[in-house]
Parts: sequence; C-alpha cells; structure tokens
Amino acid sequence: MSDAATSKPATPSAEDAKLVTLARAARARSGASEGAAVRDGDGRTYAGSAVALPSLSLSALQFAVASAVNGGTGTIEAAAVVTESDSLDAVDRSAVRDVSPGAPIHVASPAGDVLATYAD
Repeated sequence: MSDAATSKPATPSAEDAKLVTLARAARARSGASEGAAVRDGDGRTYAGSAVALPSLSLSALQFAVASAVNGGTGTIEAAAVVTESDSLDAVDRSAVRDVSPGAPIHVASPAGDVLATYAD
C-alpha cells in the first residue's frame, strides 16, 4: 500500500488528540515552524520542534522519533505534526515508518485541526 494521506483525515482518538496538543506546545515553546509528538508502544510520549542550526537540521518529526528511539522504544503507536503545511514529505514519513510501518501520522494546523492522516 502507498503511504498517502487519506482524502478525509481520520478523527484522532483521544490519545492521538493529546499528541496534537503536545506538538502544539512544543512548537509554541520554541517558536519553531513546526512541532511534533510521538507515542511509543509503552504509552510514553516524546515531543519536539524543528531544529535549524548551521551544523544540524532536523524536522520536528525527526526530532521526536529520534528522542523515542534514544529512549529505547521499538514501536511507535502514533505521531502528530503541527505545521503550516497540510502534508508531510517522504523523509518525515520515513522517520516513523522506519520504526513502525503502520503507525498513523496526523498532520494538524497550528490551531490543532487535523488536516491529513498518513497510514498504511
């Protein structure tokens, strides 16, 4: 199956909606262009924002996934990204897919409205 956004975004579960809230908070806290959060198989959450330094550049989703992997997770249950865009590029989706191919990735507006959901 392709990793394309659903034509109508999935209504996030209550737990996934919490990821959107965490992603919004990470974005606001740092003033970054995007924020993201992931939930691992044990229910732990990891959030972060985009990093843009002269020597290091990470999207918010890459940051959150790297934090989860560094924390010892082997599974990502779901992810959320808050951004001005209504889509995610393949590199961002791959960060989640490398760990958990079937995990839903919700893309939300800065207001918290889910605009798209990527799932296998």
